[in-house]
Amino acid sequence: MKWWWSTVLMVSIAGCSGGADGPDALAVMEGEAIYRAECATCHGNKLEGQPEWRTPRPDGKLPAPPHDATGHTWHHPMELLLAITKLGMVPPHAPQGYVSDMPAFGGKLSDRQIQRVLLYIESQWPPDIRAQRIERFGK
Repeated sequence: MKWWWSTVLMVSIAGCSGGADGPDALAVMEGEAIYRAECATCHGNKLEGQPEWRTPRPDGKLPAPPHDATGHTWHHPMELLLAITKLGMVPPHAPQGYVSDMPAFGGKLSDRQIQRVLLYIESQWPPDIRAQRIERFGK
C-alpha cells in the first residue's frame, strides 16, 4: 500500500511542476540532493558560503563564495557556471596561475546533474534577482 501513495505523490509533484510556471520540482529536488552531498561542505547548507569569502586566506586562496543572493553567482550566465562547476576555476574562467579549492566535477557529475544543482541554486534566489537575470541574460 505504501508504494501506491508514493506513486500518487510523485505523479502529483510532477504534474505541478515545470513549464511556464517555473522549474521542474523534481529536477530542483534532485539538484538540492546533489548540492547537499557535493557542494554544501564548502558553500554552506543555506548557500551562504564561507566567512570573509572576498578576503584571501594566508595560502592566497579565496574562501568559497556564497551562492545565495548576497554572492556574485547570480551575476554570471548559466553557461559559465556550468563550465566552472564542470572544469573548475581554470582559464578561461579564472586568471592564469589562479589556485582555487574549487574542484572540477566533470569526472564525477554529469552535465545534467550539474545543471540540476544550478537549477536548485537559482530556485533559491528571490524574485527580483531572477528578474534581473532574465533582463541580463534573457533566460
